[in-house]
Amino acid sequence: MAETQAGQSIEFRRAVHTTLSMCEAHPAEALKNARMIVRRWPDTPAAFRLLGFLLRKAKRDQEADQIDLETIRLSGESPAMMAVQEALATRQLEQAEVLVRQHLRADPEDALAAKVLADIAVQCGAIPEGETFYKRALLLAPGYHEARLALALLLSRAGRENEALAAADAVLTRDPEHFKALSLKAGLLSHGRRLEEADRLFRKLVAAHPRNSVAWINYAYLLKTLNRTGESIAAYRKAISFDRANGLAWFGLANLKTARFDDADIGAMQDAVTKSEGNDEQQLHLHFALGKALDDHRDYHAAFDHYRIANALRRARSPYDADAVSTEVHAIQRVYTPALIAARADVGAPDADPIFIVSLPRSGSTLIEQILASHPLIEGTEELYEIEAIARSFAKSSAPTAYLDEVATLSPATLRDLGKRYIENTRKHRSTTRPFFTDKMPNNWRFIGLIQLILPNAKIIDVRRHPLGCGFANFTQHFNWGIDFSYDLADIGRFYSDYARHMAHFDQVTPGRVHRIIYENLVDDLEHEVRRLLNYLGLQFDPACLAFHENTRPVHTPSAEQVRQPIYRAGVERWQHYDDYLGPLKAALGPVLDIYPEVPDGR
Repeated sequence: MAETQAGQSIEFRRAVHTTLSMCEAHPAEALKNARMIVRRWPDTPAAFRLLGFLLRKAKRDQEADQIDLETIRLSGESPAMMAVQEALATRQLEQAEVLVRQHLRADPEDALAAKVLADIAVQCGAIPEGETFYKRALLLAPGYHEARLALALLLSRAGRENEALAAADAVLTRDPEHFKALSLKAGLLSHGRRLEEADRLFRKLVAAHPRNSVAWINYAYLLKTLNRTGESIAAYRKAISFDRANGLAWFGLANLKTARFDDADIGAMQDAVTKSEGNDEQQLHLHFALGKALDDHRDYHAAFDHYRIANALRRARSPYDADAVSTEVHAIQRVYTPALIAARADVGAPDADPIFIVSLPRSGSTLIEQILASHPLIEGTEELYEIEAIARSFAKSSAPTAYLDEVATLSPATLRDLGKRYIENTRKHRSTTRPFFTDKMPNNWRFIGLIQLILPNAKIIDVRRHPLGCGFANFTQHFNWGIDFSYDLADIGRFYSDYARHMAHFDQVTPGRVHRIIYENLVDDLEHEVRRLLNYLGLQFDPACLAFHENTRPVHTPSAEQVRQPIYRAGVERWQHYDDYLGPLKAALGPVLDIYPEVPDGR
């Protein structure tokens, strides 16, 4: 505890100095003095810091934590920090940083200022500095739960899950029912696929906060993943009962795909749309949900209108550059030539464990994963990020195509090491001893050239769905992040066309290396397509693959409920109800639509 506080009166500083000087020999008297100082100077954060410091020395941590919060509240009301908050509110990050650093020079013990500086650093991408200042804030105010949870979130995003869990636990040790700490820990456990632990913690969360709609929404999502559909629906309905205008709850219910809405539900959602005008986040979720509800009622014109509004709202928040993807595909075609592939044939890691499933979203890749995960020799993992991380690891810049500049220069030894790295890095996602596993990251299509170089014995499956069926399914789905092409019909068409051209290039460069499944063929003759797939993988047919819907494994994608039912045709034909509205999609697809299911010339 500093003996002086800049800007305070001489009398105040003298009182603080006297109190600190007696804290070792007469701790009770010092604590009494500190309480007197707080009563005398009730608007002074430094007075409360003194009291918190002495309470903590006396091992009265719970009281000290409460004093920390009062100190932070008072700091937020100071003119200096109010100026910082005003700059942040108007997105003037540089000005806010200048102001908060000035304040910290004058008052280096302000925990709030340290946290705000950490927040600014994180927003600017200065992650190590952000971590340093979060820890500084906690050193100054151990009871500052918001700073500790912000640190936990930062650690989680950096892949340091155990440290993030420890930070959340540190809050829960002090406050066992802390809403944000329980929510964050439950989310971390779920993300780490510790689903039974997450389930127990979510039960604790909703018991402690039974009327909190966010808690019920998050629990509902976990229940869906765990194949407890009835409980998931009930949890979403519980959230709606507490907050009928909650767009995320209505969308979550719609996103189950198998839930149905009645007229009262539609009326409630329409009323919520009116009440939430100006709140784009609520609006877009409500419009996506209404699109699904009205589609169920076969009011296709009204349904498409809601989908159109929802996508426009989402598109405004997620700018997308279709030309960048086309440019990337051209770059890939230039790099992965027959000469390069031949020169690097069979030099990568020899492991044959991985089965890569690539596709556009909503093409049936989750169904293929579920079918394969039902085979006794294949473990279904999920969408893994390791291939893209490996590609970025040797790129010399953060540009999406930067890694391509280096591919041709990679030595055989490097390619082998990269393949081994993939195998090692994915072990944490495997929980069985099955010899093969799936990696269903759709975006891996961009890296199938690299996959063939570093893992020459890995299998690659391309799942293709009718361009209009796939395109419209993307248009009706709100993704959490990363699928920014899906909010405009023309962008979807461009993306599909680029994907098809990309895959056709590898058909020519490495013929027979990628196995293609046409979704409609799978629906029409499941057993034939499954046998053909297993033959490509070099595995014997197993009847369990036809009973994929009986597999109780957790499924994390929006298709979870669909792959838990026997295969059906309704999804194949759904787009036909909207054929009149799909002009921009058709125009952008061009010849790719005309020749489907044949593939275009890779050139």
